[in-house]
This record gives sequence, C-alpha cells and structure tokens, in this order.
Amino acid sequence: MSHLELSAHMTVRRGCLEGFKKQAAECIRLTKEKDTRTLRYDWFLSTDGTECEVREAYTGPEGLIEHNTHILEARTELFEHFADNHFMTIYGEVSQPLLELLRAHAGGFTWFTFLEGLEPSAANPARILGSARAAARAV
Repeated sequence: MSHLELSAHMTVRRGCLEGFKKQAAECIRLTKEKDTRTLRYDWFLSTDGTECEVREAYTGPEGLIEHNTHILEARTELFEHFADNHFMTIYGEVSQPLLELLRAHAGGFTWFTFLEGLEPSAANPARILGSARAAARAV
C-alpha cells in the first residue's frame, strides 16, 4: 500500500449544523482548488446530523501534509465554532514528518500499517482506474 488513507471522525456541536455544513463546504472547495496529491476527500454526516466521518486518501504522506497546509485556517474555524471530538484513523506507512504533524495538530489518532489483503494495492485508485480503462477498451 503506497498511498495513505484515513478516516477522520468528529461530532457536530448542538445547534451548529448549518454552520458546520458551510465550513465543510469551504474545506472541500480549498481541497479541490489547491491539493495536487489528494485522491479522496468525502464527508459523511450521520442521519441525525450529530456526527461526521471524512474519508480521505492521498498519494502518500506528503499528500496529507500538503492538504493540511491548504485547509489549516478553514479546519481551525471548523473546530473553533462547529465541531468537537476530532479523532483520526490512519492506514498506511508511517512517515516521521506526518507523525510529528499529527502529534501537533490532531485531537487523537491511531495508525495502522498494512498487514495483508487481496493485494497490497487493492484499494489503489490508480489500479482501479487502470482496470476500468482496460475493461472499457475491451468492450
């Protein structure tokens, strides 16, 4: 697994759902406009609007570091006014610069390294896209 995946969990403060949604949209806008190594950045809201999961994937640890610089102010505002209880679950190889960043900024995190699966790069979007293109050419 050469890329980095993570899931960020947070709670939405009572009475702050609309502000939370606007700030999430700002984080997404910045990510679309500025990031060059982000493969996935999808926000999911619980049905009652009290919890949020953000599913993220990057080309590697440098991608998350780049992303962090682009959304730092918007994310800071999100947690100052609209969200609490930030916790990240990270899947991929450990990088010392990223580990230092997480220790400085994350509310909490757990890091998992790849053990075994269908293939070492089964979730690699580039592999999936390549397979889809090959299937399209075969039709």
